[in-house]
Amino acid sequence: MSTTVVAIDGPAGAGKSSVASALANMLGFTHVNTGSLYRAVAWAARKKGVSIDPVEQSFLDSIKFEFKAGKLLVDGDDPGDALRSSQCAADASFVAKQAAVRAFLLPVQRQSAEKRWIVMEGRDIGTVIFPDAAVKIFLTASAFERARRRMIQGEVPAGAAIEDVQKEIEARDLQDSTRAVSPLKAAADAVTVDSSGLTLEETVETIAAIVRKKRAEAGV
Repeated sequence: MSTTVVAIDGPAGAGKSSVASALANMLGFTHVNTGSLYRAVAWAARKKGVSIDPVEQSFLDSIKFEFKAGKLLVDGDDPGDALRSSQCAADASFVAKQAAVRAFLLPVQRQSAEKRWIVMEGRDIGTVIFPDAAVKIFLTASAFERARRRMIQGEVPAGAAIEDVQKEIEARDLQDSTRAVSPLKAAADAVTVDSSGLTLEETVETIAAIVRKKRAEAGV
């Protein structure tokens, strides 16, 4: 068992980043957003004018990631809000499905947990990145609820119908769960938390209680 990792996996739109960030703040842990790493690869590729599909190994070998003062630096630069752009998000979807990229980022993600408790969220944290995580959570919500949240948060084009947003989410779920490399699935020993009827605060409290119980049982 890894004594320093809380792994939160789940489908797109389940609120993993918001929950992981709030949970880390509540417990005094460090939050590591794996999605930002894939976006950072895409951002660096665009910046250097190289291909993102496929990403060449020579390019991966040339970039350097660092975590400093809570920020992700790429070759010494802070991408900042550029990682949150729609272009970067779209590029990251091409990047994340590539075996070479996932292999490149595996040690980067594992090194982030050295000598400190972290909350790391993604789609294969408990199954691939940290199969020995101290706590594994599979955070989910119904496709309809995830569509509703996206619309409330203004993450869809104006005038979009919730039925269409739900169909897009279901298509993304199918893509993520059936991809050849690190498909989305709950780890066998993960605790599933369905947040469909919960607020963010209630979801965080639910997971925090699970973490405290697991740590007490393991004596860590």
